[in-house]
Amino acid sequence: MAISNTQADTTSVAVTPQSSPLVMRIIGAVALAHLINDLIQAVLPSIYPMLKESYGLTFTQVGLITLTFQLTASLLQPWVGYHTDRHPKPWLLPAGTVCTLIGIVMMSMVGSFALILVAAALIGIGSSTFHPEASRVARLASGGRYGLAQSTFQVGGNAGSAFGPLLAAAIIIPYGQGNVAWFGLFAVFALFVLYRISRWYANHLNLFKLKQGQAATHGLSKGRVTSALVVLGLLVFSKYFYMASFTSYFTFYLIEKFDLSVASSQLHLFLFLGAVAAGTFFGGPIGDKIGRKAVIWFSILGVAPFTLILPHVDLLWTSILSVVIGFILASAFSAIVVYAQELVPGNVGMIAGIFFGLMFGFGGIGAALLGHLADIHGIEYVYWLCSFLPLLGALAIFLPRTKKA
Repeated sequence: MAISNTQADTTSVAVTPQSSPLVMRIIGAVALAHLINDLIQAVLPSIYPMLKESYGLTFTQVGLITLTFQLTASLLQPWVGYHTDRHPKPWLLPAGTVCTLIGIVMMSMVGSFALILVAAALIGIGSSTFHPEASRVARLASGGRYGLAQSTFQVGGNAGSAFGPLLAAAIIIPYGQGNVAWFGLFAVFALFVLYRISRWYANHLNLFKLKQGQAATHGLSKGRVTSALVVLGLLVFSKYFYMASFTSYFTFYLIEKFDLSVASSQLHLFLFLGAVAAGTFFGGPIGDKIGRKAVIWFSILGVAPFTLILPHVDLLWTSILSVVIGFILASAFSAIVVYAQELVPGNVGMIAGIFFGLMFGFGGIGAALLGHLADIHGIEYVYWLCSFLPLLGALAIFLPRTKKA
């Protein structure tokens, strides 16, 4: 049944018909676009061993590539989200992918470390314009099932991150840097998908309840909300500093400690990232049912015993534990984003931008810092040190309940 403009002004997005096939089609399309976006991003860490050898890079320089990408992917996101909460911009979805396309094609042609940094920055800028608006579209099409929509959207990105190393191992590693350009075809396809999504988004903006007229129903004071957001930020710090050790350096760790080939190490990275995708998918719906705080608590603190054991086991147990760690640790992110959006209603894009920005920012800073530590103390020291980070999950005890007052 159609919803008039007058009705839409006074009706929450939660009443969007859940049975409409159009809603599920849009959620799936946004997840597919997220898959392509993060698949292209995954090319960067996947080709680090090749770039390190070809250009004689240090671990610190490898970390700087990640830092450049992650900072450009993080610094713009909160501002994009804040502005589009008040002035939605459907055209930003395909526009950001144009920037990603330029960056990935450039990455296939560059011949110096400085130009590698420029290409990484362009890919990061494309990501920063994609995530806030795409997260808003997923929520708009959710029919009120925010955890399910956010986790479906996020699992698309995790799936792309998982398949990226496999495709890089098949297409780029055996044949050289120039073959990075093939990933531009994915960006072209994403342009088509996001153009279609942007048209749907533009035609359904009347269903999206903007900040005006929205009020918090959790009954928490402004100070309590602020402290909860700080705790969530620290939990994201713990999660993504640890994740940076895997996404940027797990292949190096396996090669150095267990003498694996590059291709074999990429397969192990795929298993870890596949577990991350699965954990992300299940974390959102479980949070809808049992509460987001419980999921956050279990995900970050619950993974600590496994991270503490990981640096001291053989290859078989390293593989098993990496899958367990990826699954448990990933289940929190959708819950964290939706929990924060419930704390600050009317700022869906800004909150998504902040937390995706923190994700990229902490990941980038972590990669640069951990790379420097690896140069000084060795890559195995990095995994021993990072194993303590999930203990910060104990901070979840300070998160308030968000039930309606």
